[in-house]
Amino acid sequence: MTAMPPLAIAPLACHNLSLRLGGRDVLQGIDLAVNPGETLGIVGPNGSGKSTLLKLLAGLRTPSSGSVQLLGEPLAKLPRRRIAQLLALVEQQADTQDAISVFDAVALGRTPWLSALAPFGRQDRAIVDQALADADASHLRERIWRELSGGERQRVHIARALAQRPQLLLLDEPTNHLDIQHQLGLLQQVQALPVTTLVALHDLNQALTCDRLAVLDRGRLVALGQPESVLTPERLLSTFGVHAHYLTDPYDGARILRFRAP
Repeated sequence: MTAMPPLAIAPLACHNLSLRLGGRDVLQGIDLAVNPGETLGIVGPNGSGKSTLLKLLAGLRTPSSGSVQLLGEPLAKLPRRRIAQLLALVEQQADTQDAISVFDAVALGRTPWLSALAPFGRQDRAIVDQALADADASHLRERIWRELSGGERQRVHIARALAQRPQLLLLDEPTNHLDIQHQLGLLQQVQALPVTTLVALHDLNQALTCDRLAVLDRGRLVALGQPESVLTPERLLSTFGVHAHYLTDPYDGARILRFRAP
């Protein structure tokens, strides 16, 4: 008999993940496994728990119950330095009033890899330069962080995460504050990266470009699968409260959603 190949370990997974705050269930019983190399979108109405789920998966919050596994290891038992070498999270808001240059801000992404015996060097500088290029932010490298626009800051946040050279990239609504050109370009760049990506998205048409979607509703995972199989008209009405139908763009054959108020 031919031996079966070993099953790939899910880069990131959680089991029965729950969080209760102030007597309210914010997340309830989430079971999720991310496939190697995929872009998994997380969608849901405001307040459904998207940002909270990403923080739990990144180890920034402690769940009330359940567990998270990073490359098959319990996240709770891994040192923060090791987690930062494997996983990068880009949150919606992260600011500083320090007069720090964009290059230095992105270089902070190399911190998990540095030590007294391995200080910031030529290879780290090359990684930072590449991260700036990948986020279309090379022209900002000499600018001061606090002088940037919201969209420019978002691109620098992403560059800093890329500078970590993570195996997993978690993005919380990364297209917020970006103009339409950079929204489209950013998602294409992220999906082309050799990393496994989880991305919380507000725009459901942008979410259609993901490999799979996880749909949250009032703290529960209510659907998981390929975009059109989970964003059905019935699901869009029951979870998002809108009528919707699919259209086919005659330019390239892409499927897009059209929404109507109920």
